Amino acid sequence: MSKTGLIAKREYLYRIRKRSFLLLTFLMPFLLATVVFVPSKLASIQGNEVYGVAVVDATGKYAPLFEDTKTYRFIRQDGKSLEDYRTAPDKGLFAVLNITADLLEQPNAAALYSEKQVPEDLTRLVSHTIRTRLEADKLATFNIPDLKEIIAESKVAFDVQTIKWSSDGSEKVSSAQVASVVGTISTFLIYMFILLYGAMVMQGVMEEKTSRIVELMISSVRPFELMMGKIIGIGCVGLTQLFLWGVMTAGLLAAGNYIYMGNLGLDAGILAMLSAINFAETGGWFIIFFIGGYMLYASVFAAIGSAVDSQEDTHQFMTPVTFLLVFALYAGIHSLKNPDGPLAFWCSMIPLTSPIVMMVRIPFEVPLWEKLLSVLILYASFTGITWLSAKIYRVGILMYGKKPDLQEMIKWIRFK
Repeated sequence: MSKTGLIAKREYLYRIRKRSFLLLTFLMPFLLATVVFVPSKLASIQGNEVYGVAVVDATGKYAPLFEDTKTYRFIRQDGKSLEDYRTAPDKGLFAVLNITADLLEQPNAAALYSEKQVPEDLTRLVSHTIRTRLEADKLATFNIPDLKEIIAESKVAFDVQTIKWSSDGSEKVSSAQVASVVGTISTFLIYMFILLYGAMVMQGVMEEKTSRIVELMISSVRPFELMMGKIIGIGCVGLTQLFLWGVMTAGLLAAGNYIYMGNLGLDAGILAMLSAINFAETGGWFIIFFIGGYMLYASVFAAIGSAVDSQEDTHQFMTPVTFLLVFALYAGIHSLKNPDGPLAFWCSMIPLTSPIVMMVRIPFEVPLWEKLLSVLILYASFTGITWLSAKIYRVGILMYGKKPDLQEMIKWIRFK
């Protein structure tokens, strides 16, 4: 085995045996499921407290419309005015709804008063109740018999069905929403892993440099072999973690489907739309772009780690790199609206943004030549950037006590 392979093996085995890696790998799917489902479940639980809402209606036509719910109790026609409630020492109410005129003529004549922020569910309940009455009053002004029933019967729910043709002429139900979800998840995963494991490469290089271990290592291996071994080993750790997350997530989804739906399974329409996404092809391109993007940025992170002596010194170099990654993420999100637009196309060709942006476009059936061209540019670019980073790495790894600037690092590249 080559020296690069030995270093990569050592990095891989060292990191996957760490307790932090095992905990993060096997707990993350459960933590994500908890973050997604537990808050929505808790939000659906109703409390036992009932809040009083007084209705002061000068017209007398809206107060009778409000019916008590499990959360709110409406108090009507108690003879008090808004000022009485405002000046009462013990209000005993959560809110007061004040209506001063006919709302069909004066829509702004209703307001909710409260000493606390009025919750959205109360605002929605009051607005819906009054809106229903106003719609009925408006229809009554047309003097057309049974107009309300006619309008209700004329309402038709319609959503156009989208069908995708395959190369052999067969048809599959498609969905832009499903493609957007798949693309967004892929984009966030690549962004997260490039940033996480690229920073891990930089941290590892810094630790070896500050502890002077690297001085012993480069006596037997070339700096380029050391850098590439570290990058490859940590990248394999990322792929391993990603694979395990995929397997565990699929298992959790299957278990949840079995527990909560039994033999009913997923809705047939959803399954049909999911079948339009070629997950095997999407996964293959994900691996290709992840490797290219990771190698490109990891080599930059390795060069930064070799050039500095402390964590504080990394900020001046990390800021532009992080900015590029954040820009790529935002470009990918905005490309969802127009996957074939100029922003999506050019950002999927620029190597610093293509790993993230292209994963948004792939579920929307990007032409093969665009994907191949993007991969060619990406891999050619990471080869060149790795070569430049190696030149910085071979000098910076043995430089101590001096905080280099960009001009100094350019000089290192020119060293023979």
